[in-house]
Amino acid sequence: MFEENRLPNHPTLTLAARVLFTSLFFLSGVTHFTNIPYYLSLMPEGIPFPVFWTLVSGVVELAGAAMILFNWRPRLGGWLLILFLIPVTIVVHGHGMLYDEGEAMRANQQAHFLKGIALMGAALLITQLSVTHRPASQGA
Repeated sequence: MFEENRLPNHPTLTLAARVLFTSLFFLSGVTHFTNIPYYLSLMPEGIPFPVFWTLVSGVVELAGAAMILFNWRPRLGGWLLILFLIPVTIVVHGHGMLYDEGEAMRANQQAHFLKGIALMGAALLITQLSVTHRPASQGA
């Protein structure tokens, strides 16, 4: 029906995709430092060093998002976000989906769990598809 080479492929669309994808991680990464009590309240009891993990996860989010947004080693940035998303999705939202009190809270955690799965898929695509674009050599 559509030929692959006739579909839009434009640097502006790529930039828009990078901004849209990373905006969630920038906002979340910043709030890992500005609202630590909120993130501590999400963690299941028994997680050792919860403040440490909150701060580390904020750094990983910000670093991965920046690498993707600025197209500097975006594949590594994608892997950093996957490294962040796996434990957060499973430990925080998976636990909440199963054990939070109240049906509405469990449904909210289920939505976050599914969002985490989808974001992992997008980050995994970035690890496989991103290529840093370099200007063509002027002398060649």
